[in-house]
Amino acid sequence: MRERIIESRITECALEELDEGAQVLIRTAMEATKNSYAPYSHFHVGAALRLDDGTVLKGANQENASFPVTLCGERTAIFAAHAQYPDHAIEAIAITATNDNGPVATPVTPCGACRQAMVETEMRQKHPLKIYLYGSKGVYVINGIRNLLPLAFDDPS
Repeated sequence: MRERIIESRITECALEELDEGAQVLIRTAMEATKNSYAPYSHFHVGAALRLDDGTVLKGANQENASFPVTLCGERTAIFAAHAQYPDHAIEAIAITATNDNGPVATPVTPCGACRQAMVETEMRQKHPLKIYLYGSKGVYVINGIRNLLPLAFDDPS
């Protein structure tokens, strides 16, 4: 028997410390929370992603009374990108959330299903995503989804 230590690398910074492109992506994700449909949780998630040609797309969570039918903001953006721009890679994604009190203080992290969708995106593109998770108290910057999902399910062949 042996023990494995798996580490994740996450940089924490203030929004103002990021380059202009990252700040714009985060602000776009904040705008996307307004397109959220969250009558049950009142938790509005916005995502914005940038493609390799500079195109920016938004996504927002869409709830349903049948909760399994609900779709997260991250996946709405990722799936829209793959459907509309299949020949372009996703370079970066920003994710933020608001609740009844306004923007969340601590950066919100993707759920397991969204993390797995990001793994599949990275495998498909053959390069990692830059991930920005925004909270009013700071931003987490992550290079590649495997820093959030180190034991990801992928093609075992």
